[in-house]
Amino acid sequence: MSDEPQSWAPRDSSGAGASSGNHRPTASGEQPGTNPGKPGKPGKPGKKARPRRTGWRRAIPTWRMTLGTLLGLVVLLGAGVFAAYRLVDIPAANASATAQSNVYLYSDGSVIARDGDVNREKVKLSQVPPTVQHAVLAAEDRDFYSDDRAVDVKAMLRAGWNTVTGKGKQGGSTITQQYVKNYYLGQERTVLRKAKEAIIAVKLNREETKDQIFEGYLNTSYFGRNAYGIQAAAQAYYGKNVEELTTAEGAYLASLLNAPSAYDVVAHPDNRPAAQRRWNYVLGGMVKERWLTAAERATTRFPTPGEAKPSNGLSGQRGYIVQAVEDYLNRRGILDAKTLATGGYRITTTLDKAKQDAFVKAVADNVTAKTSSNRAADRNVRVGGASIVPETGKVVALYGGIDYTKQYVSNATRRDYQVGSVFKPFVLTSAVVNDSTTQDGRRITPNTVYDGTNKRTVVGVQGSTDYAPANEDDVDYGDITVRIATDKSVNSVYAQMAQDVGPAKVRETAIALGIPADTPDLTAAPSIALGTANASVLDMAEAYATLADHGRHGRYVLVEKVTKDGAEIELPERTTEQAVSREAADTTTAVLRSVVEGGTGTAAQTVGRPAVGKTGTAEEDRAAWFAGYTPDLASVVAVMGQNPDTGAQTPLYGALGLPRVNGGGVPAETWAAYTEAALRSSPVQEFDLRTAPGSDEGDELLVDENADGGTDPSSSSDPDTSPDTSPDATPGTTPDGSAPPTPGTNTGGTDEGSVSAPDGIGDGDGDGNG
Repeated sequence: MSDEPQSWAPRDSSGAGASSGNHRPTASGEQPGTNPGKPGKPGKPGKKARPRRTGWRRAIPTWRMTLGTLLGLVVLLGAGVFAAYRLVDIPAANASATAQSNVYLYSDGSVIARDGDVNREKVKLSQVPPTVQHAVLAAEDRDFYSDDRAVDVKAMLRAGWNTVTGKGKQGGSTITQQYVKNYYLGQERTVLRKAKEAIIAVKLNREETKDQIFEGYLNTSYFGRNAYGIQAAAQAYYGKNVEELTTAEGAYLASLLNAPSAYDVVAHPDNRPAAQRRWNYVLGGMVKERWLTAAERATTRFPTPGEAKPSNGLSGQRGYIVQAVEDYLNRRGILDAKTLATGGYRITTTLDKAKQDAFVKAVADNVTAKTSSNRAADRNVRVGGASIVPETGKVVALYGGIDYTKQYVSNATRRDYQVGSVFKPFVLTSAVVNDSTTQDGRRITPNTVYDGTNKRTVVGVQGSTDYAPANEDDVDYGDITVRIATDKSVNSVYAQMAQDVGPAKVRETAIALGIPADTPDLTAAPSIALGTANASVLDMAEAYATLADHGRHGRYVLVEKVTKDGAEIELPERTTEQAVSREAADTTTAVLRSVVEGGTGTAAQTVGRPAVGKTGTAEEDRAAWFAGYTPDLASVVAVMGQNPDTGAQTPLYGALGLPRVNGGGVPAETWAAYTEAALRSSPVQEFDLRTAPGSDEGDELLVDENADGGTDPSSSSDPDTSPDTSPDATPGTTPDGSAPPTPGTNTGGTDEGSVSAPDGIGDGDGDGNG
């Protein structure tokens, strides 16, 4: 030990030193009772004293309080999950695993059809080809075998968020969860059902193997066409057992699991693009997961399924009606296909049994009775029809085809045939709505004179459009009024009028009247006037019903009531709006009246009451239409040509023993026969019209009898009835500037000319009707 003197005082055993707070030696210059490096801060060595919280800070929880609360919630949640896991058992199979039939009723409560027993046939997983299994996994849950989790929490949260934010309903479920929902629970979308689904899925995942769960899923999933399970689907779509399915077919069936009604390309031909995209997605997933080589994928072609073979319980019109009702419920967001397929629903439609029977009889008498097994063209004849009450929008009759068990696709709702010149009234309506004028500044009315020369080139603001549509039989009409051009369905006049109004405005008017905006080939071009669009018979009936109801539009109604187990399901309320002005709609009605009185639709006069209508024929006579209405009933009839073997559209030349079938013939006759029978017990109603100024025939003035120029070929040779085309006169007026008179009355004639068009323009070859 050093002998040097100590430099600090000895410990004071009396406690006096303790009072100073000095419990250790102090460094040089350090004050007793302080923390080193923190001068003036008494207390525990190395730590500040916590100040008291004052004012508004007292209302904010500390981090300790927040952390404690969160930990408490986690503990409670964990306890809840544990309790739920212990309390919730795997239940017995629910009733939907053996779904009931749905019952479809006429408006009077009489039965239309029952959709039959559920089509299901269980198979072993070993019977399903590996490529088909892989297709289903690629479509629904690619990590099913590699992931031990029965519940994908992230996917569930993502799906819930997408649903809440309006990106569409999504399940976010694994295959195990979907199997639990299909077999043990139900299809309702509730938080409680989803929670039970997750718990049962976890338990099931512990008690059954992946193969057992996947086998159950394949046997309980719904594929559309009333097919439950992969075996039933293989038969329903391809007429073969599951063991015989190809990779391409398996990928298509896997696509259906997402939305069966949206991807059936046979029931709904317009679904093909969406179905092919989904099919490509499945095959792409198989390649990504190395279940299919890129070379095999490159040689795989889309496997169009065969037509369905429904039970005899859906024969005749019954199957078409069931199909239309299912579509209606699905598209209106009332019941989706999977939910409806669980069965047990009683669905009361708006269909009137007497009117439905009248439509069937009218087609039988005017079409079917005229077919012959000795004429090859008669094999191709198809008929579609629809009838709507304008005031209520109720569909009271629907004709889909000869027999649902023989011809699966409904001709009433398909959207793959041109509507022809039944579209022309929408051009006139649009002209009045938009107060449109001709290229030389004349306001367009039924009495406006146009050049009806055959293959006359349509002229726009920038000059020639290079579009020159042909008239029926290449007839030159010369200068004629819009009224006469409507009577005779003159293509050259209406194409020019569509250009004058503006093709985009014509399209807007058609949509406002009820033509769906996504109608194929509803293109804003001059050819839109000639009916290049592929609207359905039901679409056209809705639009004509809007004209009949003085321009008020509301979506058609097909279902009045839906119940299950005594509980009624809420249906959306129909609303109406003034889609076009009453003057515009009524002006069109007034012009269409002359089509029936002396134009191409004179065959409709046999209805025996005030009626209006328009004829139309598609390119190459592949379809012939008549659309018309009385004040209280709007109906459309279309006769179509389709090869029963290939499904290709065919001309109607020679069908029904006629050189050709046009809208003014068989369709108009069928329309008149149906409408007469449907309204036989109803009082005759007259049209109550308020036409736009200058629209009535009485507004026309006699032209100068000395004027010369082209005349309507069917008009009187009296010069007093010929429109003035003299050099001294303003085009479309008499020398004093007034409107010219209507040329002589049309006493009949055939339908209109070609509508075919590259890029929606038209080829003007005159070989078909517009």
